[in-house]
Amino acid sequence: MGYDDVIPLLGDFGKYQRRIYLLLCIPAISCAFHKLGNVFLIAEPSYRCRLPEELENATYQLNRTVLEKNYPWDYLHHTYDSCDMLINNQSVPCDGPYVFDHSVYGYTTVIEYELTCKKAYLIATSNALFMVGVMIGSIVFGEMSDRCGRKKTFFISLVIQLIFGILAAISPEYWTFTLSRMIVGATTSGVFLVAYVIGLEMVGPSKRTIAGTVCHMFFSVGYMATAAFAMYITNWRTLQLGLTLPGVMFLIYWWFIPESARWLISKNRIDEAKRLIHDAAKYNKVTISDETLDVLLKPTEEKVKKKDEKDASVLDIFKHSNMRKKALIIFYDWFANNITYYGLSWNTNNLGGDPYLNFVISGAVEIPAYTFILLFLNRWGRRNLMCGCMIMAGIALLLTMLIPKDMQWLTITLAMFGKMAITASYGAVYIFSTEQFPTVIRNAGLGAGSTCARLGSIIAPYINIMQKRDMVSIVGMCWF
Repeated sequence: MGYDDVIPLLGDFGKYQRRIYLLLCIPAISCAFHKLGNVFLIAEPSYRCRLPEELENATYQLNRTVLEKNYPWDYLHHTYDSCDMLINNQSVPCDGPYVFDHSVYGYTTVIEYELTCKKAYLIATSNALFMVGVMIGSIVFGEMSDRCGRKKTFFISLVIQLIFGILAAISPEYWTFTLSRMIVGATTSGVFLVAYVIGLEMVGPSKRTIAGTVCHMFFSVGYMATAAFAMYITNWRTLQLGLTLPGVMFLIYWWFIPESARWLISKNRIDEAKRLIHDAAKYNKVTISDETLDVLLKPTEEKVKKKDEKDASVLDIFKHSNMRKKALIIFYDWFANNITYYGLSWNTNNLGGDPYLNFVISGAVEIPAYTFILLFLNRWGRRNLMCGCMIMAGIALLLTMLIPKDMQWLTITLAMFGKMAITASYGAVYIFSTEQFPTVIRNAGLGAGSTCARLGSIIAPYINIMQKRDMVSIVGMCWF
């Protein structure tokens, strides 16, 4: 017996829980700004080497005759080479300066820090280090939330996010920007995941699947809104500020969001938990007596951990062959889902057509994907839905290899179908993993799975930059 026995008396998803839950879903929008912001902050515009006779304010566009005379043809990408020039009919590497096309993305970090040609790998490095931050943050803030409390961790990470989000906007050079963004990435774990945990801990077991899925839908709304910010804010510094400052409003949550009663009970802070439960009961217009709470919470209050009892570790997962085989498959599923999800999300600029529209569609397809999970997860089963969606995503992405270059609309359609399928699979892997690991090693198993997922998202930017136009096909070919 414990807090799960109290929730039915309050109502599985009563008025009080709905109000707090809605407030806790909104930060997911802000965290999406940070997680997807690099698509536009570090967007790579078209560029070429500046000709000797051109002035500093030269425009990107040149007539065909001048292009043919001064730049070699890139047969792989069917355009004039951005990094070489023709001198005496010989192709010579260009060391700059460069002329950039400002018509699509405006002024990005690639332009300011000249992340071109031989330095283009720094674009992928910035994205990869951001995800390193996310991985570190999930470990640090996850441990902090268990030790110090959910509410305190949420606000500590929020303040750090605001400070380093602003610092990234005023960064004088590349590494300050990248390291600031890495710390912001770490704080998304503290803000989003802790808010997610608080929200789910106050919802009854019968409502947790839908509550968790709807919270991810808020993230998808933030995903799409990122493109709107980028479309109207064309300077990367102002855009970084625009993506950061909405987080200021969450500081007022201190007076509206309670600590998790479940966490208080786990720390034997029973009196504080009782006060929160009584507040919730009053708001929901139900009555729960102290005597009832004493009966329901007494086992937790008297619980004393045995001295010889050891905490489960990741190593315990591999002690038995059957569990070891399951775990390795699950860890690969996390890895494959993450590398594909972020590979596709960060690759919308390279699909052709309008990059802003592509990005909005890439976020919009997540809504039907999560709806699909809600409708069919219990009907078809976790494994069938997850594996089926991964197979469909792989097929769709592999088919892009067969599409002619002049049929961009079909490439985009297949890529978006693949994104929808992998989003559904990504949502299912959370639930599937939770149910596969025994209780005593569940946290260790989920932590290891999450780490494997982050490794996938760290690798994804480097695969993107290896071959921009055929990235979707490469991802599908490698991981499915």
